[in-house]
Amino acid sequence: MKISGLLAFATLAHSTSAHYIWTTLIAGSTTSTTAVRTPINNSPVTSVTSPDITCNINTPATDTVSVAAGSTIGFELDNTVYHQGPAAIYLGTTPTTAASWDGSGANWFKIAEWGATFNPFTFTDYGASQLTTTIPSATPSGQYLVRIEQIGLHVVDAPQWYISCAQINITGGGSGSPSKVSIPGYVSATDPGLTVDIYDPVPTAYTVPGPAVWTG
Repeated sequence: MKISGLLAFATLAHSTSAHYIWTTLIAGSTTSTTAVRTPINNSPVTSVTSPDITCNINTPATDTVSVAAGSTIGFELDNTVYHQGPAAIYLGTTPTTAASWDGSGANWFKIAEWGATFNPFTFTDYGASQLTTTIPSATPSGQYLVRIEQIGLHVVDAPQWYISCAQINITGGGSGSPSKVSIPGYVSATDPGLTVDIYDPVPTAYTVPGPAVWTG
């Protein structure tokens, strides 16, 4: 029996999906697991309005890592997975210290996102074991939470968020003033980037949920 391209895509997406955790922070030339508020298990968050959407259900981090503005920041997975969906990295300005902040309030801004490409349709983070970006040089110095989210869209109408947060101290920063959002509250459950059926019809355009990326 001949399998169509669309059916093959759907079969691959479902058969290779797995739960996972972003376990390791990449901060400049440093890697750390102790600065990550590691999720207690590899199950996804499934509600965009849940408080768990901020930093997942996690165990406290025991460290805060210093990293210079303009350096690499990102996360590494505990294994390689093949979820079809977007990803993003956010910074959250802490009102006190990174270790004591719960992530509440309008203090978050997006510094990177991974969307889709077309012909053929796929997400650019598909199969990645790590995702990294650059801290904008204009980011003010201070303590932050850095948050990664990858949203699995492989089950239609049931998006899955894989989230980790880590504690960092940005040094050598600038005087930028990005617009900030609250998490939860940064995106609606009816956002087209969450409700899209990625199988039929195959999308010809896609916008990553959440605010625009701040580049400094």
